[in-house]
Amino acid sequence: MLLLVFTTFAADKLTPEKVNTMIEALSRLDPDVVNGNERLKMVLGQILNATRGETRFVELVKKFGVKGRETDLLDVVIKHPSDPAGIEALGMVLGGEGQKELTAILHGKDARQAVAVSKALGSSNNQKVIGLLVPLVTETKVHNNVRQEAIKGLVNFEAGAKQILKLAKSGKLPQSAKFTASMALSTVRWDGIKKEAAKVLPLPFGKNAKPLPPISELVNRKGDVANGAKVFFREAVTCARCHKVGDQGIDVGPALTEIGSKLPKEELYTAILDPSAGISFGYEAWLVTMKDGNVAYGIIESETTEEISVKGPTGVATRHAKENVKSRVQQPVSLMPPGLHLTMKESELVDLIEYLASLKKR
Repeated sequence: MLLLVFTTFAADKLTPEKVNTMIEALSRLDPDVVNGNERLKMVLGQILNATRGETRFVELVKKFGVKGRETDLLDVVIKHPSDPAGIEALGMVLGGEGQKELTAILHGKDARQAVAVSKALGSSNNQKVIGLLVPLVTETKVHNNVRQEAIKGLVNFEAGAKQILKLAKSGKLPQSAKFTASMALSTVRWDGIKKEAAKVLPLPFGKNAKPLPPISELVNRKGDVANGAKVFFREAVTCARCHKVGDQGIDVGPALTEIGSKLPKEELYTAILDPSAGISFGYEAWLVTMKDGNVAYGIIESETTEEISVKGPTGVATRHAKENVKSRVQQPVSLMPPGLHLTMKESELVDLIEYLASLKKR
């Protein structure tokens, strides 16, 4: 009867309802029965193709011992890096033949995919990932967001935390990674590493010249939203010079009108304390050098086959004919200046984050 159901559905276009029914029916069968029947194996293949990128794809691969689907497993990892299914899919790749493809994604041009895979690696509890994450910390061509995830993942392992500390001591830790490393190492569970990190990578100072508490402590503080709004629009703090909230501010960096729905407090603190640690995709700073020696510095706002438009820190965009461009180099630092927290008291920083966290989608 089950075989008849599979045969009927296999001949038609697989709708979501049919896929659900086929998965339910297939789950009742012993894996050896399925793998020993060519028709059932074909049906299983069709179901796997229909569920690519979904978390249930992983369970099917696991249950029936399917081999050779590393590319599809990595697709699940990329789409669900924080889901248990994504982590399990990564484990299957690490234990299979997908190492080369995994490395290619981590060092590839698609930074979003590399960030997702890096995040999953750090959550995997698998010592094998240390060797994959460490090179990302010093690789000059990887996106800073990838580097940030690599560091956050490495500190989940004692050996990984020691590797970061070793890089810092030898002077090989990139400047753009020092803040992330400092904050990450300040919260590890190994006292020896934590104490050593405090000396090699001290936490940033606040306006009162005292080290700020770890972000893990700051996020638990309750701030004043109204005062945080005042801090945001204060001229000395300069937030509104580059960001808009509603109709207020200047459109240079990402709009923050709904930022509270997109980022948790922890990431909001990181964005302010070390802007270069995690640069929003599409807002990377570029240095465009012209053949006549002039330069344009800012965000690439738009580009056609004939010209490129660069928006500078003031929000003004300039257009340049591509035939006059000599080179364009992505910068390792954010257009947002570092040290903004030094323009406010610790309590004002907490208020500012409380205000940003309150900006949510209505």
